[in-house]
Amino acid sequence: MRLSDGTYEVIKQAVADMFVDYDVKGVPLCSFEVATKIGMTVIPYSALDSAMLQMAVGYSVDGFSIETKEGEWIIYYNDEDKDYSRINQTIMHEIAHFVLGHIEEGEEEEAEAKFFAKYALASPPLIHNMKKEQTIENVMESFDIGYMAASYALQYYRKWIKYGKTDYVDYEIKIMDQLEIEVA
Repeated sequence: MRLSDGTYEVIKQAVADMFVDYDVKGVPLCSFEVATKIGMTVIPYSALDSAMLQMAVGYSVDGFSIETKEGEWIIYYNDEDKDYSRINQTIMHEIAHFVLGHIEEGEEEEAEAKFFAKYALASPPLIHNMKKEQTIENVMESFDIGYMAASYALQYYRKWIKYGKTDYVDYEIKIMDQLEIEVA
């Protein structure tokens, strides 16, 4: 689903604000650390009893988040047969639902959370300032993301370069300053 240009801008700003508000530093990002700084609880599927595990996998093969009646946010993630990069992406996706204030579940909310996670883990300015050549393999290694995530991030980076990267906008500068990225 394609979101409006304005929505993409709001999400990018939300990523920058999250980094500053929760004092997130450095790359690659560890979504576990970000969730902890936010005050979210993160629980692997392997910690669930068999009935809860069956319900969790039935709900989502990767993971999901809930808000308890007490206002606590809990992220459940599938740690069976998933590599770290996939788990990290899933947790950042669930963090996005919290940061973006999603109450409902729908196609638009999922598209927003997917973009948020992609942008938070490997945004174009971060890729642009890599010390290595911008290849899928180097993006995977530098940002600890999977092949598909790196492919999409690199594709988005190339569009960013082609269609108007002239000067960094405020939220891009905020992200690089907060993550302590030296601008090349």
